[in-house]
Amino acid sequence: MKILVSNDDGIDSRGIFELSQKLKEIGEVIVVAPRTEQSAVGHAITMKIPVRVTEYYRNGEFFGYAVDGTPADCIKMGIKNIMGELPDLVVSGINNGSNAAINIIYSGTVSAAREAAIMDVPAIAVSVTSHTVTEFDYAAEIAKNLALKVAENGLRAGTLLNVNIPDLPKDKIKGVLLTRQGLSKWDDKFEERKDPYGKKYYWLTGSLIDNDLELGTDHYALKNDYVSVTPIHFDLTDYEMFGKMKDWNISG
Repeated sequence: MKILVSNDDGIDSRGIFELSQKLKEIGEVIVVAPRTEQSAVGHAITMKIPVRVTEYYRNGEFFGYAVDGTPADCIKMGIKNIMGELPDLVVSGINNGSNAAINIIYSGTVSAAREAAIMDVPAIAVSVTSHTVTEFDYAAEIAKNLALKVAENGLRAGTLLNVNIPDLPKDKIKGVLLTRQGLSKWDDKFEERKDPYGKKYYWLTGSLIDNDLELGTDHYALKNDYVSVTPIHFDLTDYEMFGKMKDWNISG
């Protein structure tokens, strides 16, 4: 099994190293990841500046390819230019920080997997709910097990798995749940500040509005120490509203 691995934290992150090492137990791993951190860039792609690719070495050994671009760029580059063929699976991660509920939209980690799904490649995005992750081993094991499940059972075209894991020791995790995307979202604002010269600048701040009170959602599962596994896709059509709008007579 050929597995393309990417992320949004950058090719030098510990998460992508731990993930790639674990996936090597079940297949041939090709790492193509951003040269620098690309957190929260969403599904951006590079269009008006050159994209450069260099070989990246870790502890003196070839590790993968560093791309001066976004996570979505990395998947395009990895499949079309570096591999020259479709991999059997794409796995993105292991990300520092949760990518549940509204964060799915902003996440570069999820977008790398979504780009693979757009290219008809089964994909998994893996995140741990801390920005200072201490427990990578269990997350990597979850990724490996799900990769085997996807290889065995397949995914519907255009669908990917979004996986979030509490940053807890394995014996503190209550279980693994199949979930749906939650509704929690951020109440953001740009806080005005001043630099040492007295000039104004703005820094994004905010707080989470917790709308998830049922165990069936990803965010609520994580709050209660469960791993969440959510199948998502890139069809954003609101089919219920679509049905209602048929009565609007929008054509005139």
